[in-house]
Amino acid sequence: MQISPYGTWPSPLTTDALVADSLRLSEVALDGDTVWWVEGRPAEGGRQALMRARPGGAPEDMLPAPYSVRTRVHEYGGAALCVAGGRVWFCNDADQRIYALGTDGTPTALTAEGPWRYAEAQFDANRNQLIAVRESHTGEGHEPSNELVAIDADSGAVRLLASGHDFYAAPRITASGAWVTFITWDHPRMPWDGTDLWLLSLDGDTAPRHVVGGPDESVLQPLWAPDGSLCFVSDRSGWWNLYSLDVEADASVAPRCLVQRNADFAKPHWQFGNRTYGFAGPDRLVAAWADDGSWRLTQHDLSAGTAREIDVGYTEFDCLWVSGDLVACAAGAPDVAGGVVRLGLADGQSELLRESASLPIDKDHLSIPRSIWFESGGMQVHAFFYAPTSGSHAAPDGERPPLIVIGHGGPTGGTSSVLNTRVQFWTSRGFAVVDVNYRGSTGFGRVYRDALKEQWGIADVEDCVNAARHLAAEGLVDGDRLAIRGGSAGGFTTLAALVFHDTFKAGASYYGISELEALATDTHKFESRYLDSLIGPYPETRSRYIERSPIQFTDQLNCPVIFFQGLEDKVVPPNQAEMMVEALRAKGLPVAYLAFEGEQHGFRMADTIRRTLEAELYFYGRVFGFEPADAIEPVPIDNL
Repeated sequence: MQISPYGTWPSPLTTDALVADSLRLSEVALDGDTVWWVEGRPAEGGRQALMRARPGGAPEDMLPAPYSVRTRVHEYGGAALCVAGGRVWFCNDADQRIYALGTDGTPTALTAEGPWRYAEAQFDANRNQLIAVRESHTGEGHEPSNELVAIDADSGAVRLLASGHDFYAAPRITASGAWVTFITWDHPRMPWDGTDLWLLSLDGDTAPRHVVGGPDESVLQPLWAPDGSLCFVSDRSGWWNLYSLDVEADASVAPRCLVQRNADFAKPHWQFGNRTYGFAGPDRLVAAWADDGSWRLTQHDLSAGTAREIDVGYTEFDCLWVSGDLVACAAGAPDVAGGVVRLGLADGQSELLRESASLPIDKDHLSIPRSIWFESGGMQVHAFFYAPTSGSHAAPDGERPPLIVIGHGGPTGGTSSVLNTRVQFWTSRGFAVVDVNYRGSTGFGRVYRDALKEQWGIADVEDCVNAARHLAAEGLVDGDRLAIRGGSAGGFTTLAALVFHDTFKAGASYYGISELEALATDTHKFESRYLDSLIGPYPETRSRYIERSPIQFTDQLNCPVIFFQGLEDKVVPPNQAEMMVEALRAKGLPVAYLAFEGEQHGFRMADTIRRTLEAELYFYGRVFGFEPADAIEPVPIDNL
């Protein structure tokens, strides 16, 4: 082992290697025994490619460029793909129209050009139609409208099924085609606050019938069971558990809990198409659930009331599809790159169909996260701690590593234990990292999730500060070299921590929020009332928005910050970052600002990802006084 100060270790995980084969895998679906999925490719400018894998066959690229499978409904999209009975439809990113994929691989537009976006299409074979969520951007100066529509699979003619609510999601059709169920919610609620589950007959003109849900019950992921009962996830117990309901029974009959556990069996509805459970038979259910920040997969015998774990070496499961003895999903673990996986329930075998990245690093360079809990704000708060790790270098005796604190986006979301090469980028160079599931994060029940209500900018910030202080007190990190970084909501947490506390010596904001009033009045429909629960109704509680906006208190900021921003970002407009940068320049504090043409909310292009990581490393080197081993193009830093 060569001796070298923390931060200066050469790493085999270069930025070129990190983005070369890096893929964003999503929208896994089973059609018979064929697995389909969508993969985002930074090397192709973020294009969302369509893939499939037949049994025993290699993955096939099914869609020619420049077509890209992505919907922008609610801006965050999701569920842009529909496969059923050998037929394929997808939403194309460029024009947001639905296309049918011909057997010869040729896409043909189904829906008309216009101010419409579609998501979560489901095929109704009984009527040869698609049922989907439609978002209409037709009213000048007004927020878009959302509704549930039926689309003729031959002509593309659109028929309205349900409207009147602010948001629609998760249409699911019975096998007989008699019913469609769906969820709705209205301002100011978010889908993790409260949703309503509805039932609509497709054979008549009757109005939708309310099934369950309300302002204080989050109902997600409806699914028709093989016996015809309606299943769904609800947090009525304080945890997102699984329930079923006989829709033909008396309305007074309460839903039956299928699997009861003090654990969450769902993730927050940021995107369409979330799936964390499915049926393998009339009495067999496969479900993923959160445990201490990671996820487990179990098979439940509902008639016997028993469960057994499906141990396939993964700790995260998304886009879970179940069909008989087959399971397909996106999965990952701390020591392997995530990928699309096909599981056999009968033989317990798993097959990795597609890796998200080819890992150009030996496992002795990998830092395996450790789940930790610490006290903050009168609660126990969760985080994943990564120690600096190298197979070739060690630090001088007595030196403690610099720490990077990560506040995840959302803020209603959670961090994951799955191998994240962008975390390993830091740990393999000699940084410690702590990824904080601050109060408000999901995977720990409703009480934990609601602990951020009206406390955003306070509780999350305290938790990130206390995570750093806890690790410094334990002697695991250097208390004089603490940095914090985050994107979007995590960027706001970063800036608030730097303004309102003196714990950190540097920060990095990725498309972060600095002006809360601007966010309340200049954002897209899905999040336009989000701050009502996170801070308070606007403008009634305007004083809170001012009190928690970092831009209002730049005089309290006394450390260097680097900003990264996409110039086409509609979620957090560029002027948010630019206002903060100008304030720091005027104050004479070291500040760097890198803006990127063509990038939106969340960076997708390989060149952008490469440049931001290298620039952030360069920035920390200048601030903390070390020379990175990497050859990095210098970053202009004002006031330094």
